Amino acid sequence: MSVAQSRKRSHMPRNLLIGFLVLFILYALAGFLLLPWWLERLVPEQLDQRMGWQAEITDIRTNPFTLRVEALGLSAKDPQGEQVVAFNRLMLDMNFFQLVRGIAGFEAIQLDEPYVRMDLLEDYSVNFARDWQVANPGPAEPAPEASQSDDAAAPPRLYFGKIELNGGEMLFRDFTQADMAEFRITPMDLTLSDLATWRREGQDSDYSLLAALGSQTIEWQGDLSVAPFYSNGTLKVSSVGYETLAHFLAPFFPYDLRGGSVTLSSDYEIQAGDGFFLETTNGQLQLENLAVSLDEQSEQARLTNAELSVDAVGFDLNGREIRIGQVSLDKLDVAVARSANGEIDWLAPLATNNGETEGSGEASTGGQPFRWSVAGVALSGGRILWQDSQPATATEIAVEQLSASIGQLSHQLEEPVSYEITGSLTSGGQLSLNGQVTPAPFTLEAAISGNGIALAAFEPYVQEGANLAITSGTLGVDGNLDLDGQQEPLTGTFSGTAEVAGLDLKLPDSSGSLVSWQTLRLAPIEYNVYPARLEIGTVTLAQPVINVVRNTDNIHNVERIAKAPAAGGQQEATADAQQGEGSEPGFIFRIGQLMLENGELAYTDRTLEPAFTTSFDELNGSVTGLSNISPQQGKVSIRGRVGGVADLDFEGTIGTLGTEDVSDLKLNMQELSLPALSPYFGRYLGYGVDSGKLNLNLDYEIAGSRIDASNLVVMDRLELGSAIASDQAVNAPVKLGLALLRDSKGVIEVDLPISGDLSDPDFSVGKVVMRAFVNLLAKAAASPFSMLGSIAELAGLSGEELGKVRFIPGSIQLAEGEAEKLAALADAMLERPDLLLNIRGNVQPQADGLALLREDLTVGGQRDVSEEEWQAAREAYLAGERSLAPEALSNLASSRGVTLRNVLQQTHGVPADQLFLLDPARNADVGSEGNVIVAFNLDVR
Repeated sequence: MSVAQSRKRSHMPRNLLIGFLVLFILYALAGFLLLPWWLERLVPEQLDQRMGWQAEITDIRTNPFTLRVEALGLSAKDPQGEQVVAFNRLMLDMNFFQLVRGIAGFEAIQLDEPYVRMDLLEDYSVNFARDWQVANPGPAEPAPEASQSDDAAAPPRLYFGKIELNGGEMLFRDFTQADMAEFRITPMDLTLSDLATWRREGQDSDYSLLAALGSQTIEWQGDLSVAPFYSNGTLKVSSVGYETLAHFLAPFFPYDLRGGSVTLSSDYEIQAGDGFFLETTNGQLQLENLAVSLDEQSEQARLTNAELSVDAVGFDLNGREIRIGQVSLDKLDVAVARSANGEIDWLAPLATNNGETEGSGEASTGGQPFRWSVAGVALSGGRILWQDSQPATATEIAVEQLSASIGQLSHQLEEPVSYEITGSLTSGGQLSLNGQVTPAPFTLEAAISGNGIALAAFEPYVQEGANLAITSGTLGVDGNLDLDGQQEPLTGTFSGTAEVAGLDLKLPDSSGSLVSWQTLRLAPIEYNVYPARLEIGTVTLAQPVINVVRNTDNIHNVERIAKAPAAGGQQEATADAQQGEGSEPGFIFRIGQLMLENGELAYTDRTLEPAFTTSFDELNGSVTGLSNISPQQGKVSIRGRVGGVADLDFEGTIGTLGTEDVSDLKLNMQELSLPALSPYFGRYLGYGVDSGKLNLNLDYEIAGSRIDASNLVVMDRLELGSAIASDQAVNAPVKLGLALLRDSKGVIEVDLPISGDLSDPDFSVGKVVMRAFVNLLAKAAASPFSMLGSIAELAGLSGEELGKVRFIPGSIQLAEGEAEKLAALADAMLERPDLLLNIRGNVQPQADGLALLREDLTVGGQRDVSEEEWQAAREAYLAGERSLAPEALSNLASSRGVTLRNVLQQTHGVPADQLFLLDPARNADVGSEGNVIVAFNLDVR
């Protein structure tokens, strides 16, 4: 070996060392100085080119030996000059040995106090995408074709020993709504350990995330594997406030959320690879202090809830199943209102948004349907307030202490679901329902119970159809309701009992009671929904009191109960009535019996002066067999008293209601005091009543609306009182008419038949009977002797013939048959001691004068007179050339009056105080047989 070769060999290690040192120094200089310098310029430049952001970075430090990069104080602003990204410190610590194995390994990545501002823009894009598109306006590059190589499709081999995010802050701003909203999430901490992008058997990474938005927090922890993607863990979102919920639910929730917080948590397991798998278990939801109003203008919340909790929530995407445990609601308070035009306040916002959601409501029906189940629902301490402005008088009905429990629900809608509901009305009363319901096809079984339900709360609804005010009264009901909607139409039945106790009704503008009763009990009740049929076994009405008043305007208070229907409603009712003629009614009812216990009806007539008042009391009896379906014949039997003294008996048969079947009703009333009716006698007869009794025997036959009646009226010892001025009084000698009707025992008995149409609003039974009686009195007074017809008929005479007697002309001798007439007249006078007979002697100047002239010529029949002599004397008398003695006719008239008085008094025993002689007259009529007629005149004491 030469010396040169030996020297060259000896410098090799030194050169290598020097070269290594040079490379080392260059590497160190590049790593410590050049790389930071380059990165400090590259990062802002790239952010400007790629995003249009103006970025500043305080310092970048690198260590080429430990493979650590540390960046300090990054701040980037968008083109609008607002900060968008920042952090205090970013540290990347790579693993050299992982790099040797071809793995980009990071022992640690630590990001301290990062800041990110994310804007959701009006078009629902984010600010990062907007800035990228503005900074990179060129056409989008076509997506590279997918490689067929499995190796190319595999993700790069990355490993992260630990990723930490400490004290982060995220500002989220939402511009999609009218008012911009921002949410600041801080602090935000994330820890991720042992994460690799390739499959590692039995090794998963651990992660945890904690983020806060004020008092609202998100906790997320569990295990994670990237290849294949797999994760399981727990996610919990706590105390999400109503402001946050209101903002994000605004597009879908048309109400104003004013209170509440939500906490939810769940375990989950998710996997993606050959197939996608997602399952959640042990889910819990808690909603506290919820408050919802209809809109921002509402003064107070319309729905509140102390707590809503749901446990054991599970979701299995692959099994297509949703499981929900027990749902519990505590102190739910809901107010529902109906406006004057019938609009429900909670539904109005939904109707407004209906058009927007109509097209988005269609869901895909492909694939197997989801199965779902709910273990049960429980409600405690609830309250529902119903506010209704549609009736003329606004009303509020509240149900409080509301409790409900619902059994298990599921997608198997054919399975029955049990339920139980109880509650109390603030106005008074309790309600409860329990049973089971089948959603599809719909069936319902319900045991209904209610007691002490105050009816006054429902007065505005009663006043919709009746002009009534409810002063008091409670309702009790107990029964079973069954509905079946498996086929159309809906069918069902109700079986049970009902009772209304302590009811008191009046007219709204009146202080006095109109209708009241102690109890009204209906038992049993059987109601069928379709076809509509109601059957009631027994209706028991205890101690009912009805006060009927005829006011000074001639309108009875009961007539004011029914409200006049609107024009449309009246036309519909008329059309329904015409349609129903000749066919079975659409609603069938039967009442087995109606029991009346100690009833009372008071009647007051204020059109009279003084006012008339009477009462029907101690009414007891029954009505059986009422129905509107033929053949049916009911019976009525009621007894009671009138005016506290008279006995009342009402009985008969009742035909099928609403048909032309005949009802035969009889009413007997005995011993009614007539002075009680004095106001009516004063109005129609012009006299009050001083004494007397009244018996009535009424027989009414009613077929449909047609009535035919017989009214037998018997008045015993009727004595009229003082005269009463009345414009409606009959213009006739009433006392004479009554005297003519009265028999020897002081009894007046008349039969007043009437007939008419009850559907005629101008027809009134009472008015017709009174009019018939008044007309009878007027007729009696106008033709008094016609009222003596029964006695005259016994003598073979007519009533009118008793009022006159015939004399032979020129004498006081009665014509043939007149003696019998006087005997009949005497009998009539004897039977009617109150009658007075006025006797006026009378002559007919021509007939009686000629007879007296002939008497004078024949000297009382002692000499004959030739025909020529008589004719000459007759013509001279008629011509006034010959006359009688001046007193001849007057004496004859007076003698005739005296003769009649003597015959009646002395022969037939008529008391002298019933016979009166009047001043004689000369205006008598001549009968067809030539006899002179002397007429009587009747009067009354």
